[in-house]
Amino acid sequence: MNFKRVVLDLAVGLLLSAASLSVAVASPADHAANSGGPASRDAVTWVYPVIPKFGAVHPRPDAAVQPDPGADYKIFVDVVSTPKDMGKTFPSLDRLARLVNLMGFAKVPADHVHIVALLDEKAALAALDNAHYRKEFKRGNPNLEVLRALRKAGVQLLICSQALAGRGLKDSDIDPSVTVSLSALTDPVVYGHEGYTFMRL
Repeated sequence: MNFKRVVLDLAVGLLLSAASLSVAVASPADHAANSGGPASRDAVTWVYPVIPKFGAVHPRPDAAVQPDPGADYKIFVDVVSTPKDMGKTFPSLDRLARLVNLMGFAKVPADHVHIVALLDEKAALAALDNAHYRKEFKRGNPNLEVLRALRKAGVQLLICSQALAGRGLKDSDIDPSVTVSLSALTDPVVYGHEGYTFMRL
């Protein structure tokens, strides 16, 4: 057999083996394991610094762009998203709880976090008491627990009186954790004038 041919075949084999090894090392699963990234959600640590049970936070003190504990934050949140299954807690309210917990994780004092959340559009239905929610959806309101936890954490919850009137609802049909405001049209303007940052969930 030609000696040069044998050497060439051997070199090609070694190159192919090295390429296979390189691909294996660069696979997503290995990259996640080597970099400390999660292989699955169950393997990740979740904490609840302010609001228990809702708004889980994955601790990342090394991550870029962290809230400043010395700053004062004023945030107006327009909550509009609703799930297809109205028998479940709204994910938008869970994300609102996560916002509170993220501020807590970043060690921003509670008196430096001013969050006003407007339950807007169909998300306003989250504010109904159990009796009226049951009239609409044949089940109790699954959002009351998170709403009350948000209120306890200092979040001011609002609902539009114009929307209530349009649905034939009274203030007394709304859970006490939520305050009835003049309108969803004017609330962002009023709080924007006071320097609140606008966010939509």
